Amino acid sequence: MTAHPTSRTSEGPVKRFMRATELDTRLLGMVGALVLIWIGFHLYGQIVNGFGAFLTPRNLWNLSVQTASIGIMATGMVLVIVTRHIDLSVGSILGFCAIVMGVMQVYVLPQYLGLGHPLIWVIAVLCGLALGTAVGAFHGFLIAYGGIPAFIVTLGGLLVWRGAAFLVARGETISPVDATFALLGGGPYGAVGSTGSWIVGLIACAGIVLLILNGRAQRRKFEFPLRPVWAEAFLGFVGCGIVLGAVLLVNSYPWPKGIVAQYAERNAIELPPEGLFISHGFAIPVLILIAVGIAMTFLMTRTRFGRYVFAIGGNPEAAELAGINTRWMTVKIFALMGFLCGLSSVVASARLNSATNALGTLDELYVIASAVIGGTSLGGGIGTIYGAIIGALVMQSLQTGMVLIGFDAAIQQVVVGTVLVLAVYLDKLYRGKSK
Repeated sequence: MTAHPTSRTSEGPVKRFMRATELDTRLLGMVGALVLIWIGFHLYGQIVNGFGAFLTPRNLWNLSVQTASIGIMATGMVLVIVTRHIDLSVGSILGFCAIVMGVMQVYVLPQYLGLGHPLIWVIAVLCGLALGTAVGAFHGFLIAYGGIPAFIVTLGGLLVWRGAAFLVARGETISPVDATFALLGGGPYGAVGSTGSWIVGLIACAGIVLLILNGRAQRRKFEFPLRPVWAEAFLGFVGCGIVLGAVLLVNSYPWPKGIVAQYAERNAIELPPEGLFISHGFAIPVLILIAVGIAMTFLMTRTRFGRYVFAIGGNPEAAELAGINTRWMTVKIFALMGFLCGLSSVVASARLNSATNALGTLDELYVIASAVIGGTSLGGGIGTIYGAIIGALVMQSLQTGMVLIGFDAAIQQVVVGTVLVLAVYLDKLYRGKSK
C-alpha cells in the first residue's frame, strides 16, 4: 500500500529530510547529547577557571584513548543484552586477564625466552585472549546448559575472578610490561602519526563511499526504494567530513617537548629553535576499537550468527522452534564477550604499563550503561554496535568532564547511576511509543 501523494507534500522539511536520509533518530539524539556535554563542560571551565580545557586536541585525544577499553567491551554487551541476558563480570574478567598477562610478561616468559624477546608480548596477548574466551564460554555453559540465570552466574564471576586475580598476583602491582606490549595502550609512541592517520582517514572515506554505492546497487538489484541522490551525497559528505575532521584533530595534538627532545637525541636529529612538531595521530587503542566496531557490525548485520542473535532476543521460544540451537548460541555469545574482555584488558593494562588487582573495577557498570545509552533494549531484540560505542563515549565524556571541573568521586558515581536509570527509563518510553 503506497502513501497518497498529498501525504508526502504535506510533510514538514525536517520530516522529509529524515525520511529521505533514513537517519536513526536515537543516533541523532545521542550525538546531540554528546555535543551538549562537550560544550557544557568547556563553557563551565571557561566560567570557573577562565579557560576551557575540554574542547582541546589534548583532552579529546585522551578521551578517545580512555573510551577504547569500555567501548570494546560494550560492543559485546550489546549481544548479551539483545539476547535478554546480562554480564556483571566483565570488569573482573578484564582484571584477571590483565594480571595473568602481566605475570606472563614479567615472571614466566623471560625465564624461558629471555628478557626483551620479541615473542613475549605476542604470547601474552594470545594467553589473555584465550583466557577471556574460556572464562566467557564457561559462564555461557553454566547459563545455557546448567539453567542458572545469567545474573547469578556473572555476579558470582564478578567475585570469583576478582579474587582469582588477587591470588595470582598476591595483591602486587605487576610492572613494567613488555615495551612493545605497552604501545598497544597509546601514548606518543603508541600512535600512528600524521601520515598514518591520513592513510587511515582516506581509507575510511573510500569505505564510506563504497558502502553508499554498494547499498544503492543492492537496493536497485532487489527493487527496494532508492534514497534520493542528494540524500546519498549528503550522507557521504557528512561521513567523510567527520572522518577528515577527526584526522585533523588528532594530528593537531603534538608530542610533549620532553619526548621530542629524547626522540631527537636518540635519532641524532638537530632540533630547530622553534622546536619540532610531531603529531600523535590516531592512537593504537582507538584503531583497535574501530576495527572491533567494524567487525562486530558485520557480524551482527551480515552473518547468520547475527540474525540468530536478534531472533533469540525477539522471541527465544520461537527461535528454538525454528531450529536455532539457542543453548549453543548462548555459549558462543558469552565466549565472544569474554574474548572482548581479554582484548580490552590488553588495552587497559598496556595503557597503565602495569597490571593491578583493581584494574577494571566497576567497568561492568560503565559497559552496561554504554550499551543501554546506545539504544540496546533491556527487553531484548534491539541494539546496535555503533550506538554502544557512542554510548561509551558519552559515559567517558561525563567522567572526564567531571574530573576536569573538580567533581569528587562521590558525585561522579551519583551522576553515572542517574544517567543509567534515566537511559533505561527513556528506553522504556521509546519502546512504548514504537508499539
